[in-house]
Amino acid sequence: MTIEPSTADTARPAVPPDDAVPAVPEAVRRRLLPRVGPDPRSWVATGVIVLIALALRLIGLAHPRGKIFDETYYATEGQELFDHNVEWKPETSSGDFVVHPPLGKWIIGVGEWLFGRDGHGHWLTNGEFGWRISAVVFGTLSVLMLVRVARRLFGSTVLGCAAGLLMALDGMHFVLSRSALLDIFLMTFILAGFACLVMDRDQRRARWLAAMESGVDPTRPGRAGRPHLGVPWWRLAAAVMLGCAASVKWSALWDILAFLVLLVAWEIGARRAAGAPHPWRDTALDELGWVLAFLGIIGAVYLTSWTGWFLSDDGWDRHYLAQQLHQRELPVIGALQNLYHYHMEALHFHDNLHDPHRYQSWPWQWLLLGRPVAFYYSQDGPCGAANCSAEVLMLGTPLLWWSFLPALAGLVWFGTSRRDWRAFAIGLCAAAGIVPWFWYEIKDRTMFAFYALPSLPFLVLAVVYVLGAIIGPAPAAGAAPASGRRRPVPDRRLFGTIFAAVYVGLVALCFAYFYPIYTGKIITYAQWSARMWLGGRWI
Repeated sequence: MTIEPSTADTARPAVPPDDAVPAVPEAVRRRLLPRVGPDPRSWVATGVIVLIALALRLIGLAHPRGKIFDETYYATEGQELFDHNVEWKPETSSGDFVVHPPLGKWIIGVGEWLFGRDGHGHWLTNGEFGWRISAVVFGTLSVLMLVRVARRLFGSTVLGCAAGLLMALDGMHFVLSRSALLDIFLMTFILAGFACLVMDRDQRRARWLAAMESGVDPTRPGRAGRPHLGVPWWRLAAAVMLGCAASVKWSALWDILAFLVLLVAWEIGARRAAGAPHPWRDTALDELGWVLAFLGIIGAVYLTSWTGWFLSDDGWDRHYLAQQLHQRELPVIGALQNLYHYHMEALHFHDNLHDPHRYQSWPWQWLLLGRPVAFYYSQDGPCGAANCSAEVLMLGTPLLWWSFLPALAGLVWFGTSRRDWRAFAIGLCAAAGIVPWFWYEIKDRTMFAFYALPSLPFLVLAVVYVLGAIIGPAPAAGAAPASGRRRPVPDRRLFGTIFAAVYVGLVALCFAYFYPIYTGKIITYAQWSARMWLGGRWI
């Protein structure tokens, strides 16, 4: 029986006595509860995976010596930010024009400030450990987050650890989390935003369940059927993480759009699961304000990352209106107008970046490992042979990366047949990091394989999703054998588990085989050549 609220309290439904509260149907309860609960023991397994990732990335971090590939830019700019608050052009003693926001370089600079200075505070010319340590920290944190978010998605600590281990043993992730480039920070912030959104999804559903248990009836019209669910703190935290991602590279925009789709879809799904008759309408009424707050926080965080430029008079075109156009600069508004001009110039640069590069590649090649990027190469010995090679090749672990396309096909198959929200979320986020770049291929823009890094966690999740589907669900506790059978048939789970374990083991062996060309180890030319599986495409 439904109890109507009194006319004096129409804003919130009256809570009926305990014996009058309708029980929440078990099917609805299952849909609203998270797949996995807290388990302190799972943190022990997580810690093992994280320690493996950290140790691999710390060993030999200062090798090779000197700034490799784009460390020439970003490690230098990290120091300049600490010295001048903006990227600097020494030959003119003025701010330099750069085309990426400053946050990633500030993060690199923190490592340099802590570990890359001598006793007098001067920057070390051999401060490789300092300018690479921030990438190690963020790369390791991304492994930690992937373990936990995969565990929450799949309801399994084993599958969560498998996801973390696969990413820890990926060559692209490994090389970029040992180099002072921006992409590892971009990827980590995007993954952190996704993890926060997953937590927000679970929190909102738990609040729906609590409201229904307290007597709220979602089928009632108006505000009475739409409980006040409180502040979505995890959602706001996701906005902070996405604002940080955009403050590293603008390409985070595509992930922001994908996450907005997930946010709205999950809110609609929660209302549908609770039994609300108008989930789309109710989502629009209740969540529009929070969506605007979500976007506002992203924008505020992004502008905050430019604080050094705002506070400086030396930043590139910091006073463009006054110095170039001879116009008055209004407080605050004038600074924003100058920043807008800066962004238009940077956008023009990106749109017209067509310079050929030896290691450029197209998006359709990325999952095929069609053109990896050499960060460092030397023929100096000794190696016990006449010809030696030492290389840092930014190459994804081949067995893992060549699994991604079949895994995505399996994701679509299983996700569609099961109508599984997890498959949609994983596939959408994987696509957000790669598909938009096809537009720039049409425009013949210079691109590199590491642009795909933000998709890596979701590609790994696709692999683990398929592995979980192959293993199958665990039998329900206390379930009796099917009628007519003498004993349960565990073959599928047994063989599926063996298959998954063998696959992860083979990925580990593949990583170990390519380890010398991920770390710049001096090996013979013959050993190096044997690892160039696609011949000239990898040279």
